Amino acid sequence: KITDQLVKEYDVIVIEDLKIKNMTKNHHLARSILRQSWGKFREMLEYKCKKYGKILIKVNPAYTSRICSKCGKDTGKKPLSVREWDCPFCKAHHDRDINASINILLKGLAQL
Repeated sequence: KITDQLVKEYDVIVIEDLKIKNMTKNHHLARSILRQSWGKFREMLEYKCKKYGKILIKVNPAYTSRICSKCGKDTGKKPLSVREWDCPFCKAHHDRDINASINILLKGLAQL
């Protein structure tokens, strides 16, 4: 139902091109990743976008959570436990996931 809603509501959808098989090698995350069925979700998005003539853009996830979405500077690697941070360059405050999603969208739109 969620993939149907996304495809019907948006003409362009941008996702991270995650290497799920590699991610499941981390024994701390594997069960959670597999339980969420990320691979199946992506497959469904792909075929539904094709069916309805929508655009699905897959972007490389490298550095999306460490680049400031306001100024574009690389702020360095952060452990997964760091969920919020301030950019040392422009002083913008970021939620790690929201910042990454903005960067993913910007990368995807740049590919259009």
